[in-house]
Amino acid sequence: MIHVRALRKRFGPRVVLDGIDARVRERECVAIVGPSGCGKSTLLRCLNALEPFDGGAVDIAGFALTGGAGPGRVAARALREAVGMVFQELHLFPHLTALENVALAPRVVAGRARAEAMDRGRELLARVGLGDRAESYPGELSGGQKQRVAIARAIAMPLKVLLLDEPTSALDPAMREEVREVVRSLSRENALTLVLATHEMRLASELADRVWAMKDGRIVAEGPPAEVL
Repeated sequence: MIHVRALRKRFGPRVVLDGIDARVRERECVAIVGPSGCGKSTLLRCLNALEPFDGGAVDIAGFALTGGAGPGRVAARALREAVGMVFQELHLFPHLTALENVALAPRVVAGRARAEAMDRGRELLARVGLGDRAESYPGELSGGQKQRVAIARAIAMPLKVLLLDEPTSALDPAMREEVREVVRSLSRENALTLVLATHEMRLASELADRVWAMKDGRIVAEGPPAEVL
């Protein structure tokens, strides 16, 4: 499902990804752990072609990405229909309700009819425990609720791969558990391949089939959570 070969990325003189080689099997959940600045978020963004990389190659969900040249506009849209991402900053539209945020991509990107997209949005919000907050705006939601809206928005598309960047960061313990349960449900019930970057060892140990430990832009250890963590 995902094959990364000799992936390299620089920001100016600083090497952020230093020859990453890795594979993720279909329907596998992989957690990326490591200190801040080790390259976790940059790696996720390269997998989704949100960040161009300098060398190497990525095969993901049937799409081939190469260093030095990002996908064209049409290819990028097709890629993001298959590979979704939940950002650490969430990027919810503040002027749209929770339901409108979830229904937007199916309408604009996939061309679904408004009624169909809204019905699907209600279904997904109910699935993440927010069926009663469909008409709420992001400013009216807690941090954990906003994170769950962002997850529902990502899976509104017919994804093969879901990337999550620090899905429980900046949440208090109760909200963190809410989001953990939603990610657990996705991992168990959806035919999705999951890759998540996290500082939270409990999340990695409970959810991941395998863990990649990163340091200085390299994967320095990988294997089952019980071995790596």
